[in-house]
Amino acid sequence: MKITDVKTWVVGNPPPGIGGKYFIFVKLTTDGGVVGYGEAYNATFSAHVTAKLVEDMAERYLIGHDPHDIENFFRRAYSSGFTQRPDVTGMGCFSALEMACWDIVGKEANKPVYKLLGGQVHETLRSYTYLYPHTGSVHSEDAPDGRNVYNDPEMAAACALEYVEQGFNAVKLDPAGPYTAFDGHQPRLVDIDVSTRMIKAIREAVGTRADILFGTHGQFTASGALRMARAIEPYDPLWFEEPVPPDMPEVMAQVARATSIPIATGERLTTKSEFARVIENRAATILQPDLGRSGGILETKKIAAMAEAYHIQVAPHCYCGPIVGAANIQLAVTLPNFLILESLKQWDGFHATLLKKKIEWQDGNVIPSKEPGLGVELNEAVCDAHPYTGKDLHLQMMQTPLMP
Repeated sequence: MKITDVKTWVVGNPPPGIGGKYFIFVKLTTDGGVVGYGEAYNATFSAHVTAKLVEDMAERYLIGHDPHDIENFFRRAYSSGFTQRPDVTGMGCFSALEMACWDIVGKEANKPVYKLLGGQVHETLRSYTYLYPHTGSVHSEDAPDGRNVYNDPEMAAACALEYVEQGFNAVKLDPAGPYTAFDGHQPRLVDIDVSTRMIKAIREAVGTRADILFGTHGQFTASGALRMARAIEPYDPLWFEEPVPPDMPEVMAQVARATSIPIATGERLTTKSEFARVIENRAATILQPDLGRSGGILETKKIAAMAEAYHIQVAPHCYCGPIVGAANIQLAVTLPNFLILESLKQWDGFHATLLKKKIEWQDGNVIPSKEPGLGVELNEAVCDAHPYTGKDLHLQMMQTPLMP
């Protein structure tokens, strides 16, 4: 069996845009006509440049090769251009192609990928969702006066309660103020105040029916993160996510040692090498690899095994499309140290439209597919009908320092 063809799509994500402005999908085809799908979670360059990079990597290291030889593919791609070090762009491209290889391997074996990775540990997967506004764009205002679920405690509490009544028993928010290219900074007093009132209102609304996940975007210095942590500790969040920038886990470890809130991190990290530094420094007790960036399914299985040896749990990240979501599910099913899965609401809306059959969600849990491969099939006609033509990045930080 050989890979003979690669095709990419950059798909525009229509309003409300949950999961980002666009999704980058790849399709691999074998000489026997078997098709596998993958997705890159890559925010460094424009989507169309990234799609070309995915194609370039496939042409250099995958076309003409057996998709079963994933370890071999990893070493050649990881060493591309005399690098042999974590490269967030390279690994985003690799991750998309790697999960497409696994999709093919599973289909050839007529087994879900999880059956080829040690088998099923979990029958269902606990999931959480962000608090998303009820109407309009993800970043739009819900009320004429500018109040929304990101800055108004009453609205956030009502939204959280609505999700809990749907079946979720964990919800996430990140009300800690703007994030900037000049982070880490000290939190402004107003941001500490808003964050505290938001999490307090949600706790009062949901009681013990749901965990609260407190997100930041690596915004703070260690001392600033601890000021925020002390303010929100009384409301017992399940985690404090990425309290400082991701490039120095030694600094994140300072926060982890000084707060009772579990520290979670990992959406911006890639390969076992970067996650090893987090583990070595005891910088977090919850890892959040995103399989569209972390190095794909096999590499993240290794990351999870390293974490398991240190009693660290894994909570796969997903702020992208449903193919990464499906890959996260395949891996999570196999992990003894799985904690919780990020879900884009109930995998409905455009995420469901992109698939021939939506990801199954029931009573707060994802139900793993028993279909072969990744368990989902991309609807190519929908991809063709929704091309993204813009030049924006998937995510963008504020370009000026945040001043008090």
